[in-house]
Amino acid sequence: MQLDIISVAAIITAASAIFGIPIAVYMALRGIPFSLNRGTLLAGLLAGSVYICFALANKLTTAANAIVLQFTAPVFIVLFSAVLYKKEIRKPDLAVVLVVLAGIALFFFDQLGPSTVLGNFVAIAAGMFMAGMYMAVDRLEPQERFSAIVIGQAFAFLIGLSAVIIIKPVMNVTTVSCILILGVFQL
Repeated sequence: MQLDIISVAAIITAASAIFGIPIAVYMALRGIPFSLNRGTLLAGLLAGSVYICFALANKLTTAANAIVLQFTAPVFIVLFSAVLYKKEIRKPDLAVVLVVLAGIALFFFDQLGPSTVLGNFVAIAAGMFMAGMYMAVDRLEPQERFSAIVIGQAFAFLIGLSAVIIIKPVMNVTTVSCILILGVFQL
């Protein structure tokens, strides 16, 4: 399992660089200033945490579980809004929460097992971070959102790089190809 986690770190590192660098270049070419403030830093750290948790969850549980559980974000947005901003939970919001939870329950009715529990929790954490990211990004100016993306990619890159430097994983053509595809198309 340690080798799998380290390969995830390598994937996170490379994919974040592959995605983050073009966004930074785009910002420079379009004259979009880089903003480093409390809002962009928070949104970026939350975004980077989504990337890290999602990549880890894909190794610790099935890809389907990782994807579905990451999209518990609407549930957490409603809950966080009620707790942090004292917003009343409206009936349509509650309906969305119940539909999402019912869908997840149906999806997992036959698929939860002890071998995937950690991965499922990591995927739920990705959903929580995604909810926080959406809420933080919503408070940013449109041009600041690009900075948050770059900060998030840089954060994920640094976290992944620290593991890569310590373990020095062996890379092969298949791994590098997958990393390029993930960096360019998925992120």
